[in-house]
Amino acid sequence: MDHNPGKILIIDDDRDILLTARIVLKKQFGKIQVETDPSKVINRLLEESFDVILLDMNFSAGATSGKEGLKWLREIMKAVPSSHVVMMTAYGDIDLAVKAMQEGASDFIVKPWDNQKLLATIINVYKLHQSGKEIEDLRKKQELLHHDMDQEFVEIIGRSTRIKHVLDSVNKVAKTEANVLILGENGTGKELIARALHRASDRADEIFVSVDLGAIPETLFESELFGHVKGAFTDAREDRSGRFEVASGGTLFLDEIGNLSLPLQAKLLSAIQNRVINRVGSSRETPIDIRLISATNMPLYTMVKERSFREDLLYRINTVEIKIPSLRERKEDIPLLTDHFIALNARKYKKEGIKLQDDSYQKLKEYAWPGNIRELQHVIERAIILDESLVIKPSDLFISRPAGSPTVPTGFRMDDVESETIQQSLERHHYNISRAAEELGMARTTLYRKMTKYGIS
Repeated sequence: MDHNPGKILIIDDDRDILLTARIVLKKQFGKIQVETDPSKVINRLLEESFDVILLDMNFSAGATSGKEGLKWLREIMKAVPSSHVVMMTAYGDIDLAVKAMQEGASDFIVKPWDNQKLLATIINVYKLHQSGKEIEDLRKKQELLHHDMDQEFVEIIGRSTRIKHVLDSVNKVAKTEANVLILGENGTGKELIARALHRASDRADEIFVSVDLGAIPETLFESELFGHVKGAFTDAREDRSGRFEVASGGTLFLDEIGNLSLPLQAKLLSAIQNRVINRVGSSRETPIDIRLISATNMPLYTMVKERSFREDLLYRINTVEIKIPSLRERKEDIPLLTDHFIALNARKYKKEGIKLQDDSYQKLKEYAWPGNIRELQHVIERAIILDESLVIKPSDLFISRPAGSPTVPTGFRMDDVESETIQQSLERHHYNISRAAEELGMARTTLYRKMTKYGIS
């Protein structure tokens, strides 16, 4: 038979039984651990995970009722509901077997056992445990796949030289396993490029998992990315896969990677380098197989010089770098993008036939677009919602700067543009955080953090 990498825990106060079981099982399983004191088992299970637990029914001298074993079985199932426990007893009492199964045991074996019978029983329960894990992983992936399918696919629109250069880069790197770093301002379509890379890759039939690192509180970072076991912290009521595990076999997209603190950068680097993760509360290593794509609007190279971003992490995530141009750098694409958003929203709001006046296009081309394509999309949607004549005039386009205002000069500071965009959005929505966050395409927590960063109140 093939050797299984499983981890088995045997609990019995008879050291001869422990020795015999260990000898029989170590031929087929990677790690066999033993315990004579059942009262120590719960803490042990909260620190590490086991594929199968072999538990005796009686521990006190002369005990034959099986009550102790049932008690510890209940404690184990309460602490780690996903446990697979095989009960042992020297007394072939069918009533005890039924009670044990009702309490959550996976199987039952009578002592003295036949070695082949013991081995076959543990292998079957091990396979049952592995099947349960696979089903749970598939369920998690299915949830994310359904969410991903609900996201409307938007093709990359543009004919400018700059956007064609980006698409050429996507086509060249997509089929490789190289880690990709996407750089660009907010609203330029970084996730869209990440999804294009995934769809053109050899992993296209696997899952694409997107994580907004800027929206994850620092205290939950490890749990969200690496998962946790039940009991690892107060609200950890069940085992949970992290984003790395769920994305294994597919693509993991880490957006806003520049927002991570140095301690979190170190933890992320370790996972990427070693290609294994440990769930919070577990010492068990889980191998991961991901294609990594990262993105940020922050100046990572400057941050490396300022020692606010790790140089080793930067060079780990940017085997290939793709820079997305801002909308003001590809203004010839504005009419094409505008027509796309008009068609999209005309169907959405049942206003087929609506169009822009020619001078409205000119107004759009003269605007600086600090919020880039996302801002253009919202401007068009708002105009269509409010329009009553099926013709959108320049005065119907609610953009913050008047037509004819100068574009952002060369050498502008990214932080200044972002700060101004946030301020304008908040003012438009009378400081309604939810609406401003939705318009800006970021989570509420991310908006709060950026408001604090820029001193906006």
